[in-house]
Amino acid sequence: MLILGTVLADAKTVIDDGAVVTSDNTIDAVGDRADLCERYPDHERVHYDIVAPGLVGAHIHSVQSLGRGIADDAALLEWLFDYVLPMEASLSAEEMRVAAELGYLELVESGTTTVIDHLSVNHAEEAFEAAIDAGIRGRLGKVLMDTDSPDGLLESTAEALSASETLIQRYHQGGPDRIRYAVTPRFAVTCTEACLRGSRELAERYDGVTIHTHASENREEIETVEAATGMRNIEWLHEVGLTGPDVTLAHCVHTNDRERELLAETGTNVTYCPSSNMKLASGIAPIVDYLDRGITVALGNDGPPCNNTLDPFTEMRQASLLQKVDTLDPTTVPAEILIRMATVNGARAAGFDRVGELKPGWKADVIGLRADHTRATPLHDVRSHLVFSAHGDDVAFTMIDGDVCYRDGEHTRVDAGRIREDAQAIADGFDFAESAR
Repeated sequence: MLILGTVLADAKTVIDDGAVVTSDNTIDAVGDRADLCERYPDHERVHYDIVAPGLVGAHIHSVQSLGRGIADDAALLEWLFDYVLPMEASLSAEEMRVAAELGYLELVESGTTTVIDHLSVNHAEEAFEAAIDAGIRGRLGKVLMDTDSPDGLLESTAEALSASETLIQRYHQGGPDRIRYAVTPRFAVTCTEACLRGSRELAERYDGVTIHTHASENREEIETVEAATGMRNIEWLHEVGLTGPDVTLAHCVHTNDRERELLAETGTNVTYCPSSNMKLASGIAPIVDYLDRGITVALGNDGPPCNNTLDPFTEMRQASLLQKVDTLDPTTVPAEILIRMATVNGARAAGFDRVGELKPGWKADVIGLRADHTRATPLHDVRSHLVFSAHGDDVAFTMIDGDVCYRDGEHTRVDAGRIREDAQAIADGFDFAESAR
């Protein structure tokens, strides 16, 4: 396929009248439109105003999609234990499948092609199957919770690790290459030391398996961990083996200098979730300092109950503006850096090679956007537009691993209308507020 338009090949390279050539699941060429049209005369041609790499959501909760709007204006631990966890515990396998389908539907149609997805304790296989059907590239994991957890989610350490290993064998080893596994302890508050150490041991047993968890999102969370362990959160995770280049820590809002040193020294990845951090009043993550230390920082939406959208463009805008106002420096975290965070940094955190830029030999994860509206006029700079002006509903084309999953308002792999109807029916028939009480 020849995908024509103004091409953002990477965070620095813009080709004004360009083209991307794909075959199977690989990018064959990127360059001048006229030249590539001449070289590939038999390829199908599509045109979009802007052609860019698919975006990466490096911390997502797809299965929380049915809880969009159920817990507004609540503090983190109240939000989690009184609303979101009871909702997760209440979902049947069929409902969990619909929740994941709804999340992936929104992600694909708004330009996210790769995710690190933090699922739930129960029915994780339903989300894996939904991800395969949707065509998304993802690193998914069943959640581990073996202490201080609500009924319906609490498991023994052995049960949690055994179920995770079964999923690794089924999907990481036996599924498509674009689906990978992350061992996913929820966070230190709901995981024993045995569970956390067991997570590292499990990841070490299987090539390419990584670790994904929450860390230092909220001051009360940090105080709880410190009271139990005598250590700050990142120090405790490091003690039990949950740091390193194969680990992605979501949030990292409240860290001290020693913890930041640990993150840098170990090559641990951090996912910045600005909208969630603002909505839950968690605080402002020290992203500028992380970047200055050479820490890989990616971007994530978190879950629909604390955002309430999975739009990656909104996250780029919020990420930059929040850092500018926090540092009182309008030059900090410019568009180029945000694009890297939303593409190659996210792919690195997710453990996918040759993903996140439009280059020959890289994976064919490509999005096309419309810019034929007032909000895009005038369009002086493509990078500025994508970070500060674009919305997810500008996306008209999403190709993942060479497969066109979304095109001109239509999903090609799934029945979007059925998914939305099923999701609304479940929401209409279930009293989330009553479940929380």
